[in-house]
Amino acid sequence: MTDVATVNKLNKSSKKELENQNKLSLTDDILRVVWREYHISRAEISRRLGLSRSTVTELVKDLIKLNFLSEDGIGESSGGRKPIVLKFNDDARVVLGIDIGATHVSVAMTNLRGKLITWKERKHPVRKDPEGTQKVINELCDECLVSVDKKEEMLLSIGVSFPSPVDPKHPEYISETIIPEWQGRSGIEALRNRYGVPVSIDNDANLGALAEHWWGAGRDANDLLFIKISNGIGAGLILGGKLYRGAKGIAGEMSHMSVDPNGRKCGCGLRGCLATSISAWALEARVNTLAVMYPDSPLVTGKSGIIEIEDAALNHDPLAIQIVTEAAEHLSLAITSLVNMLNPDKILLGGSLSRLGDLILEPIREKMSVCSLVSTVSKPQLLTSQLGSKAIAIGAATLAIEQAFSDPKLLRKNISPGRVD
Repeated sequence: MTDVATVNKLNKSSKKELENQNKLSLTDDILRVVWREYHISRAEISRRLGLSRSTVTELVKDLIKLNFLSEDGIGESSGGRKPIVLKFNDDARVVLGIDIGATHVSVAMTNLRGKLITWKERKHPVRKDPEGTQKVINELCDECLVSVDKKEEMLLSIGVSFPSPVDPKHPEYISETIIPEWQGRSGIEALRNRYGVPVSIDNDANLGALAEHWWGAGRDANDLLFIKISNGIGAGLILGGKLYRGAKGIAGEMSHMSVDPNGRKCGCGLRGCLATSISAWALEARVNTLAVMYPDSPLVTGKSGIIEIEDAALNHDPLAIQIVTEAAEHLSLAITSLVNMLNPDKILLGGSLSRLGDLILEPIREKMSVCSLVSTVSKPQLLTSQLGSKAIAIGAATLAIEQAFSDPKLLRKNISPGRVD
């Protein structure tokens, strides 16, 4: 039978654990407020969070010791003594954002304000070589961290972008249909074990949307679409200021929207899917189809990859212009449907073709103005990605930052138990 002393000891231990959890949660709240406001006083933190001055003072003391916060001069006062202002130290920790594409791996190391510190990229046959891809990821991450002192303490978390739908409830699994060689495993467990930090994973288009919403062209948009054209076509949706993933993480998969019921048969069994007309491989195949009409095109006499198609279009090559015009027509049909359904503030185009700027945007805008139900007053802006080719990796880093500010357990290894009023 359990004696009274043992019961009291267990109760005391449970109470202490609850206090520690409470402290971590309050610390996280303080960090979020200071990060969001840039500069703020202890008194203002106390007022906003409904905490006692002594609690805020004690927790801020810990955060200053850990270099998350620092004092930054004297603030304004509406009466009485002027307060000492706190600021968030953006460089207190670093995060890694990993973009795993179909044919490349990119790694961005940023500070806690999304500022790019180091960028590494390497071409690799990702779809067919999961083991080799993991090796490349490790090498690029290590190369980024070489410049960081005390990297075990400084690395806070890692975000990963994957070219496949990701179920938020089961991020360790991916679609075997899209990338069969990976056998349904994302490989994030290996990253957790190697670096000893939390690892979050999401779809590439989702993370492009997140990056643009936090740091890029979508910062002032509460509802936006980020469309990424690559081997497939995906849309990241920010709705009501938050990333919308759908029930199983497959919201925004545009590849199999039918834009031409009489079009080419798709691998999914449908006809005229968007992927069969504007994906990178479809555009490259279109060069071969039209070659006889444009025998002098550099795309016929030389390389005809997506980069070459973009270069040729920018140089006003007739074959490339026809390919881009056709792509814009098909893409405008899909975008117009999404605009009528979701009524976003902005639509951002990323990935293949996005560096063409108005050459691809203007035909889409014209089609939208004819087919969209929204009036000219509320017509969404159509722009290219402000972050360009780095958007997805920066989005993965942003996911890591978001994780850091939403999960107080990330600070558990740094913050020791203390007094909480």
